[in-house]
Amino acid sequence: MSGREHQYGTTVTWTGNQGTGTSGYKAYSRDLEITAPGKPPIPGSSDPAFRGDPARYNPEDMLVASLSACHMLWYLHLCAVSGITVTAYTDEAAGTMGEDADGGGRFTDVVLRPQVTLAPGSDSAKAEALHHEAHGKCFIANSVNFPVRVEAQITIE
Repeated sequence: MSGREHQYGTTVTWTGNQGTGTSGYKAYSRDLEITAPGKPPIPGSSDPAFRGDPARYNPEDMLVASLSACHMLWYLHLCAVSGITVTAYTDEAAGTMGEDADGGGRFTDVVLRPQVTLAPGSDSAKAEALHHEAHGKCFIANSVNFPVRVEAQITIE
């Protein structure tokens, strides 16, 4: 790999000690806080299936969101430099994770479903093709070992 290298850092702090630490499986909360310098904290937990707080983001939510956000940001960039004006973008992404009998597991796929609105006169065929290019450039999609599919819908205002 040639080119620049970028570094990222976060701090994950467990905030779920309810007085007795991890003295038992049900004795502690899975709550955590994710921070990075100069950014607001993100409240996290485990998935509710694993005794987590459903009101907090879990790592699986954040993985799916990372894939969606990376694709969107590349797509918007490519549209901007290609003369295509996007006026709205929403993605209802979904991931599937399989759990092994021993409690481990892995994601088996993620589907991105961007709904893109273009300004009048935009080239919808070119806008559609840019999803493929964005997918190929997405740093996160290039880093995972499962398929990430894109099922885009494009509308012109």
